[in-house]
Amino acid sequence: MEFDRSIFKAYDIRGIVPDQLTAEVAYRIGNALAGYLKPQAIAVGRDMRVSSQMLFEALAAGIMDRGVDVVDLGMVSTDALYFAVGKYGYDGGVMITASHNPPEYNGFKVCRREAAPLSGSEGLDVIADDIAADRVEKSSRSGSIARRDISADFVAHVLSFIDPTVIKPFNLAIDAGNGMAGLILPPVFDKLPCKVTPLYYTPDGTFPNHAPNPIEAKNLVALQAAMKKTNADLGAAFDGDADRMFLLDRHGVALGGDMVTALVAENILSRHPGETILYNLICSRAVPELIKRRGGTAVRTRVGHAIIKPLMKKYNAIFGGEHSGHFYFRENWFADSGLIALLVCLELLSKAGRELHDILKEIDPYVRSGEINSRVADSEKKIEEVAAAFADGEADRVDGLTVQYRDWWFNLRPSNTEPLLRLNVEADNRGLLDEKVKKLLEVIRS
Repeated sequence: MEFDRSIFKAYDIRGIVPDQLTAEVAYRIGNALAGYLKPQAIAVGRDMRVSSQMLFEALAAGIMDRGVDVVDLGMVSTDALYFAVGKYGYDGGVMITASHNPPEYNGFKVCRREAAPLSGSEGLDVIADDIAADRVEKSSRSGSIARRDISADFVAHVLSFIDPTVIKPFNLAIDAGNGMAGLILPPVFDKLPCKVTPLYYTPDGTFPNHAPNPIEAKNLVALQAAMKKTNADLGAAFDGDADRMFLLDRHGVALGGDMVTALVAENILSRHPGETILYNLICSRAVPELIKRRGGTAVRTRVGHAIIKPLMKKYNAIFGGEHSGHFYFRENWFADSGLIALLVCLELLSKAGRELHDILKEIDPYVRSGEINSRVADSEKKIEEVAAAFADGEADRVDGLTVQYRDWWFNLRPSNTEPLLRLNVEADNRGLLDEKVKKLLEVIRS
């Protein structure tokens, strides 16, 4: 059948409903997935988006027509879907979500046994080919569908990563962004002594308050105001499907995902010395430096969960973190969970008995640009121009172009979906950072 193949991304399936992603396409995806995995049962969860129920019904029909059973998890977070696949031994799982995208979008995050992800080059490409070839198969036996409530088991699982008895009665403000965090957080914090000021906990796929994308500063304004009003010790914000978490200190300053990675690594290595921890190459130098100081082994990786999860298994890494707010745990089937990362940070702060910003001063001596996007006509050509202009540094092509100097470094990567180059720069001081960013942008945008 004819369909917009661009909905098949590097790490998931995502598009505008119904312009790109229709019920028929969802049915075909379910049917092809069941053929690819050859499972007995596939667990399916969904977020609160307006189109999620429709896509669930179509996807489930495609799966069941192949003779495969569907386990309906209802409305859950993405990390809860991964938990269910790992905990109960399902052959595969699908989370219906478009994460942080605007309300007209939706999509599918897909995994096989033990929450191992399917990606554009492993599994999703085969599914797209089946749809393009108009392959639909129906079994003589229709699969069944059964509802399963995983909430109690999920709460017990995430709390198993900490000692709840040491958690101090923090005053927290947490923004769920009208996403799935509004459902998963209350039963967890019911078992902790923290006082929580909840923002936008009611799931609403129209996102009436702000976009469910905490990486953008404008979407943190309401949380920062609530923190100031309640004199909160900490703030946290989750994206739409609640797999990513962003932490704010008591002054309302948002931490990058790399600094949260450092905090989680600090706590984990205090209990499990000598373990291996992964970090992606956009993370601050402060991350591998801390891991090494604490006796751990630091492994640098490319960006993206479909890259990191297999490497987590390869190195049997206890933890992995990304600058984008994804945090992976070995005892979570190597899958990511922002909620677990938040709990581990609360435990660290409880045991340290010190302010978050005081801890960060000790572990983070650097300044960073944040991600700077530039629209270019030819990404590959522009990267080569930048490489030539900064040929005196130590360069690698692990993911885009990284060039390192003694007192600063940068990474320049092409977007997977747009004609954009993404620039990240870190330096020892603000003056040096501003100077190098200016020089890089002069080359990139010329």
